[in-house]
Amino acid sequence: MPNWAEQREALVEHLSERESLDSGTLRALRAVPRHQFVPEPRRQAAYEDRPLPIGSGQTISAPHMVAVMTDLLALQSATNVLEIGTGCGYHAAVTAECVGAENVYSVEYHDDLAERARDTLARVGYDGIEVRSGDGKEGWPEHAPFDRAYFTCAADEFPQPVVDQVSSGGRLLAPIGTRSQTLVLARKRDDGTLAREKHGQVRFVPLQ
Repeated sequence: MPNWAEQREALVEHLSERESLDSGTLRALRAVPRHQFVPEPRRQAAYEDRPLPIGSGQTISAPHMVAVMTDLLALQSATNVLEIGTGCGYHAAVTAECVGAENVYSVEYHDDLAERARDTLARVGYDGIEVRSGDGKEGWPEHAPFDRAYFTCAADEFPQPVVDQVSSGGRLLAPIGTRSQTLVLARKRDDGTLAREKHGQVRFVPLQ
């Protein structure tokens, strides 16, 4: 039987040496059992720092990317967060460790992944996270406004409905682009426009 806790600690130590990460981000990564979110055939690689397939043409992001995105969002307790692209639910669980599960709302395009993520999140102890199947480009207006919104899939641009659902002063984060993608952090100004920062080249599956 693998020593998952030992492997997870080794991964977090590796990430802390590779990236300049907030202590809250490191704590969240230590708390979430990533192996529980990885399909059984790939589970032995759960604590390697790389993306892994989870079915339906989707992947669980590499741990370093989840860490970087968590840091950029500057998550705080009781921050209301919208996630576009639930996937297996791992990234949502990390977010929940920072803001509280009851403050995380996640939209997944694939019905089968949404159902599986709900089951996994509940089994692991994050049943407060709300997951629904739907078109992520439309956000989740019933739970707006959000303090933060992030995408675990690449979009050509921040979808306007999602921008509209983020509060003034809030942050949006997404891989922007098609063949060439850039991780973009945007802060929403009072007039609704976005102040953008680029944070390097990335590679994500496309927004459905």
